Formats: sequence, C-alpha cells, structure tokens
Amino acid sequence: MSATTNAHGQPIGPALPNWQAPPQPAREPMAGRFCRLEPLSPTRHAATLYEQIAIDDDPSGWTYLGYGPFQSAAAYRAWVADVAAGDDPLFFAIVDAQDNQPIGVASYLRIDPPNGAIEVGHLHFTHRLRQTPAATEAMALMMRRAFELGYRRYEWKCDALNAPSRRAAARLGFQFEGVFRQAVVYNGRSRDTAWFSIIDREWPAIDSTLTAWLAPANFDAAGRQRQSLSAFMPRRETETETGG
Repeated sequence: MSATTNAHGQPIGPALPNWQAPPQPAREPMAGRFCRLEPLSPTRHAATLYEQIAIDDDPSGWTYLGYGPFQSAAAYRAWVADVAAGDDPLFFAIVDAQDNQPIGVASYLRIDPPNGAIEVGHLHFTHRLRQTPAATEAMALMMRRAFELGYRRYEWKCDALNAPSRRAAARLGFQFEGVFRQAVVYNGRSRDTAWFSIIDREWPAIDSTLTAWLAPANFDAAGRQRQSLSAFMPRRETETETGG
C-alpha cells in the first residue's frame, strides 16, 4: 500500500477516512463441515479433552506453550475454568462434527479493535485433530470470523525455534514479517518471536483458496486429500529466515 505525502512533504500512511473499530469477537460458535468451534467450557469440554491428552501422552506438544503438561484431569479442568472465563484471550474448543467430541483448543488474543488487529494462538491439538482437514478448517473459520467483523490484520506469532508452527503459518497463507529478538521470557527461558500476518486485502484470495481445498471434491471416499493446500495457494516469495 503506497504512502502519501503531507503538507510538509513527509511520506505518511494512506488515509482511512471511513475506518471504524470492529467489535470484540463474541462467544458464538463457528460451524464448518469437519468441525465447529464452541466457547471453551470446563463442564462441556475439559474431561473429554483431558482424556484425549492422556491417550496422546506426548509432553513435547507443550514445549512452546507457557503452561502444561497437566498431571491430572482436575488440574486441566482448573486451567480450563480459569481461561474460559476471560475475554482476551477468548478461548474456543474445536469439536469434531461427526461425533461432537472436543479435539482441540484455540483462542483469539491481543484483541485490538481500535487498530483492527487480532491474533490467533494458544493452539493445542490432540492426536485426533493434528494434520486433519478439521485442523485447517478450524483456522479458516477463525480467520473468516475476524475479517467478517472488520479486522484488518490477523496475526500468528510463535517461538522462532518452533519450526512446525512456522510451517503451519506459511501453509495457511500468512506472510512472514520477521523475528523480534528476546521478546518473551517463558518457562524459565528466553524466546525470540517469529511474526506472521494476513491483512484484509490478502484475505479474499486466501479465503477462496481455503474454501477450494476444503470442498468435498478435493477429498476421496476415504477422506484423503486429492490435492495439497499448497497446490491451491497463490505463489509468492517464501520465508527465507532460518528455521522456517
């Protein structure tokens, strides 16, 4: 987006004469073909989610989060009860559309209506959700809700050493923006944070791409994809930063 010039001859950003801050995302479900997102609830979701976590028993899934792993169902329920009560982060359970069982967690966070920016994070997918169409659809539903509300910037941030998260962001169409060095202290260690974003003018093409990939015609009778998401995604320069 090109800059303009003010009365002093200085370059300034484009004017937004009709800009209005979007509303805060509501605690309302988001429904797709493979999954739906529901406001996270300790009574509806915690027990089943913990059962799936216990089955998975992979503590490496918590390495890049600031909490977990949880040693008991009671400890996990207490955490769910705490975070579910907040508005920022605003947590959702990802629920399988076939059996109505919760299979993951995601949230909006750093919700900034005056600037039209919002972030997705606190992603924890159980073994039933990882690398499935439902995982992609859940992220698409959250993006779509944010841009439909009027947000102009959708962010993804992660530990710069978290290569799977960086690959996931790139796969979903996020643009890599750089690394903030020594940005965070968590779990007793320093974190460099990798920043990614999608902005409103990019969203229509990404939305069309995600919709085409998720369409029934792209999956065979066994539920396997016929074409990868990257085959649908518009070509552009790829991330060159080490670790991407």
